[in-house]
Amino acid sequence: MLQLSSAGPFVNKSDFAVLARRLTQIAAIGAVAATIAACSMFGPTKLKDEEIIPPETLYQQVLTDMDEQHYNAAITTLQKLERQHPYSDYNEKAKLMEVYANYRIGKFDDAIAAADRYMALFPSSDQTAYVLFLKGTAYFAQITDITRDQGITQSAIDTYTLLINNYPQSDYAKDARDKMVIAIDQLAGKEMSVGRYYEGNGQYAAAINRFRTVVDKYQTSSHIEEALFRLTESNLALGLTAEAQTAAAVLGHNYPASDWYQEAYDLLQKAGLQPQVNAQSTLATAITSKAVPASPNADPNKPVPPPKV
Repeated sequence: MLQLSSAGPFVNKSDFAVLARRLTQIAAIGAVAATIAACSMFGPTKLKDEEIIPPETLYQQVLTDMDEQHYNAAITTLQKLERQHPYSDYNEKAKLMEVYANYRIGKFDDAIAAADRYMALFPSSDQTAYVLFLKGTAYFAQITDITRDQGITQSAIDTYTLLINNYPQSDYAKDARDKMVIAIDQLAGKEMSVGRYYEGNGQYAAAINRFRTVVDKYQTSSHIEEALFRLTESNLALGLTAEAQTAAAVLGHNYPASDWYQEAYDLLQKAGLQPQVNAQSTLATAITSKAVPASPNADPNKPVPPPKV
């Protein structure tokens, strides 16, 4: 509170400065209050409304863009269609085409996310097999060489497996199987690469674990023959002759004309041994199926067809 100077009725310089600051604050508060009142009276400033275009017009524009392979433009229009008409009759078709358009321009993560959204919203759709194939192929397109992490490869296999198990007669099951053969070979190749590294460094137990993974999990791959030879070689290096003999016997029984079997046989001969099944070895019954090659005319880069809408 301001005090009068004891020298008279006048305000001293210090009190005057305080009074000036308070008057300034009061004026500022008043200006803010006036602004708020004006906003309350006239409402907030509105952004220009987006022009609403009929859903059928937007959908026809999408079809035109897709036919002309203008996929980025198609995605923009699809997003506008969903934004302006979220409950239109074109909603399901729009979400399906969004999966395909993202896949075609290489936005694989967006395609996968769009596929998951579609299947969550339309679980009973007759296009689910196609969407699963698109999703699996979006993973497949991102597979890297065997020196890198193969999580994407496993995701492709998991998606194709879901498609094949649930829609075995679909138009996409055969292509999914062919791509799975390649993906499984990729995972087996990764295990073989690591196993060879361990074996080359004398870490035979670690190498055996990798080669056994190929035999146990990827026995339909093209690497199975070498994996059995490497098991013969690594077990022999550790002095586990019964396991080495069993690996060679399994290799010879399943692939008698294999060059890898000839090498395994020669290796055992040098040690004074013969291929022989040890009944106690888990390898004795390890091979239940032969390697499965991709279809003769399989093309891993075969383009995915557009959706049937």
